[in-house]
Amino acid sequence: MNARLVEIVERADTRAGRTFDLVVLALIVCSLVALSIETLPGLPEATTAALRLLEAVITVLFTVEYGMRLAAAERKWRYVFSFYGIVDLVAIVPFYVSLGGVDLLAVRAVRLFRVFHVLKVFRYSNALHRYRRALTLAREEILLFLLAAGILLYLSAVGIYYFEREAQPEHFQSILHSLWWAVATLTTVGYGDIYPVTTGGRVFTFVVLVCGLGIVAAPSGLIAAALSRAREEEREGRAQEPRPEDEQR
Repeated sequence: MNARLVEIVERADTRAGRTFDLVVLALIVCSLVALSIETLPGLPEATTAALRLLEAVITVLFTVEYGMRLAAAERKWRYVFSFYGIVDLVAIVPFYVSLGGVDLLAVRAVRLFRVFHVLKVFRYSNALHRYRRALTLAREEILLFLLAAGILLYLSAVGIYYFEREAQPEHFQSILHSLWWAVATLTTVGYGDIYPVTTGGRVFTFVVLVCGLGIVAAPSGLIAAALSRAREEEREGRAQEPRPEDEQR
C-alpha cells in the first residue's frame, strides 16, 4: 500500500503519478481563479456562496493531498518542515482558521494566504528544479557579487552625499538619506525624484550608472552559466540511467 502511495504521490513518470499531478494543478488553478473572482465588488450572494462552497471542497482535497504526501514521506518531519511541506500546510490553514470563530478582520487577513496555492506549482516544474540547482552551483559567486554590490551601494551614497549635500540639503541630509538615490541609480531605475544638480554630482552619477549596468548584467551571466552546467548534469544523469531493454537483458 505504501509503495503504491509513493508511486502516485512522488513519481511523475507513472500514469497514476501524472494523473495525480494534473488533478492537483487543476485544483490550484480553480483555487486561484475563485480567489480572484471573490475580490470583485458587488457579487451576488448566490455567487459568493458558490465560491465559498468551492473553496471548502478544494481545501478538503488539498488536505487529503497533504495527508497523502505526509504518509508517503520516508522522513515525515523532514517533509513537514521542508519548503513544499510548509507551502502545502499554509495553503489549507486559512480555511480552517476561518471556522474557528475569530473576528472577521482577522479571517480576511488570513484568507489572503490562499495565494500560497500558486507556490505549489513549483513542485511540478523541472525548469524550476534546474534553476534551484543552478543557484546552488553559483552560490559562492552570487554571495561575492552581493557583497561587492553592497559595498558599491554604500560608496555611491557616500559620494553623492559629498557632492550634493550643500546644493540639495533637503534630499541629501545624510549618507542614510542618500541610500535611496544610490539604490535607484545603481539598479538603473532612476525614478527622477532625486537627481544631482552640481557638476561633480553629475559626473559621479555617470560613473555610478556605468557601474550599475555591470551590476544588472553580472547576475544574469552567473546564472546563465550555472544553468548550462545544471542542464549538462541533467543530461549526463539521464544518459547513465539504465534503459528498460538493458534491464531485460
